[in-house]
Amino acid sequence: MAEPLLNKESGDEVRQKMEAIIAQMGEMDSMVVAFSGGVDSSLVAALAVEAIGDGVQAVTAVSETLAGRELQEAKEVAAEVGVRHELIEFSELDDERFRANTPSRCFFCQSMRFEEIRQIADRVDAEVVASGTNASDTGDHRPGLEAMRRQGIYQPLLEHDVSKAEVREMARILGLSVWNKPAMACLSSRIPHGLEVTEKRLRRIERAEDHLYDLGFEQFRVRAHGDLARIEIAVDELDEALSAEMRATLGRRVREAGFLRAVLDMGGYRSGSLNPTTTTMKGNSSE
Repeated sequence: MAEPLLNKESGDEVRQKMEAIIAQMGEMDSMVVAFSGGVDSSLVAALAVEAIGDGVQAVTAVSETLAGRELQEAKEVAAEVGVRHELIEFSELDDERFRANTPSRCFFCQSMRFEEIRQIADRVDAEVVASGTNASDTGDHRPGLEAMRRQGIYQPLLEHDVSKAEVREMARILGLSVWNKPAMACLSSRIPHGLEVTEKRLRRIERAEDHLYDLGFEQFRVRAHGDLARIEIAVDELDEALSAEMRATLGRRVREAGFLRAVLDMGGYRSGSLNPTTTTMKGNSSE
């Protein structure tokens, strides 16, 4: 069993929350888990397998907004967790409200996603559909949470007030390889509100981020401002990115991905940096 990341008192609380979630899940006969392969959904799947066993099924929704690298990792983690894994294909781009890329984009995305996953749950007679939403997710602009609330999605980490740090601690205790995996989000989150989400833009972002991954960076985003790529890299990785050789390489690789220009954001990686502010929520999309 892995060493805890938190102090002893916090570690005891984490274990108590784990036990409470497993006990709650143990009262259920079956469950379908919306599974991205990230640490949150992987933890929910692992806890469900512990509580329910073969009554758990993980479902990954495959669409244009999911990077191919993330899909492959989801398959590998599902095998590691030991959960049955199914892929479903759908397209958020079929919904013009999603393509319009307003601040409500994630509401439409999650509504479509969980409608598809519900069909799987109905087919296998699963009584519960679960997601990996955690307590730290509520402090940001997350219209997708409202979509899940309306559909009655079970959110055990949120219900038991499990923070992101506690999620990683639980995953580490369980020995999950993704316990320290950098946070990911769908590719459409790289496109500022007001710019249409298109297949071309999504694939260009994916190619650029694949290049950054191949160069060894761990936490980053390529924000697509039209033909300009604004690269955010974690602050503790910026020194490497700022070397003359790497700057030239980054510029070349991002242009190879299809952008005309690239800039390196000196503020570093910031989760949700394109999310609307109070001003943009009122209609001024100034990101």
